[in-house]
Amino acid sequence: MEIIYTILGMLLAGSFLLLYMYRQAFKNTVLKQEIRLKDFPASFGSVRIFFISDIHKRIVSDSIIEEVKGQTDLVIIGGDLAEKGVPLERVSANIEKLKTIAPVFFVWGNNDYEFNSHELDSLLYHSGIKVLDNTAVKFESAAGDVLYLLGIDDFGLGKSRLDLAVLDAEEEGFRILVSHNPAIASSLKPEFDISLVLCGHTHGGQIRIFGFGPYELGGIKEKNGTTILTSNGYGTTGVPFRLGARAETHLITLAPDLGQAD
Repeated sequence: MEIIYTILGMLLAGSFLLLYMYRQAFKNTVLKQEIRLKDFPASFGSVRIFFISDIHKRIVSDSIIEEVKGQTDLVIIGGDLAEKGVPLERVSANIEKLKTIAPVFFVWGNNDYEFNSHELDSLLYHSGIKVLDNTAVKFESAAGDVLYLLGIDDFGLGKSRLDLAVLDAEEEGFRILVSHNPAIASSLKPEFDISLVLCGHTHGGQIRIFGFGPYELGGIKEKNGTTILTSNGYGTTGVPFRLGARAETHLITLAPDLGQAD
């Protein structure tokens, strides 16, 4: 009987763990993060970005939409909007939800190519989503200061051309780079003058045992003078479980660091 009770206890504990991991995978968390950078043009005041990456099979929650609506200037989808087997109607519904927040920009992720990439490209075009595929978009303040949003195609599939995106940002100005894969950090050069990088892909390791996982936990760090934000992502790949790396989205407020101004 003691062995039976032990087995039952283990099964019960395992069931609770799986339930906990499932709930972590379907969190609807919006991390509100302020990033102050000394080279951010003060004439922009602040720029608020809703960043969501790695949606995969999930349906974007209405609670997230309502939380960030009216507080956002730009929406950026950091790749893996879809994956193989996801209905086109679900992808379209997610896009329509995100469009209610603010203008939407998109970069390709590796799993987007497992989906029918031609169908997805057509959907993005007809939905009015700006695809940043090794290109840049220019924003200008009333004072004439310039902000560039650069985006590259998937680095892991060898489709990224950061040099072309930088070339497209032809004038001097504050530069934000969006890359699905954070490995692009190894390709950054001082002459690219990129102040901030937004990326996803890694899911924060998705399942971390005693704090260890196949990838670093998402967060903000600096590398060679560039601030890099890597998201744990919103969805999951493979199994719908997370441990130690809960699902997340980001409401980022960019502002000048006046304390470090020259």
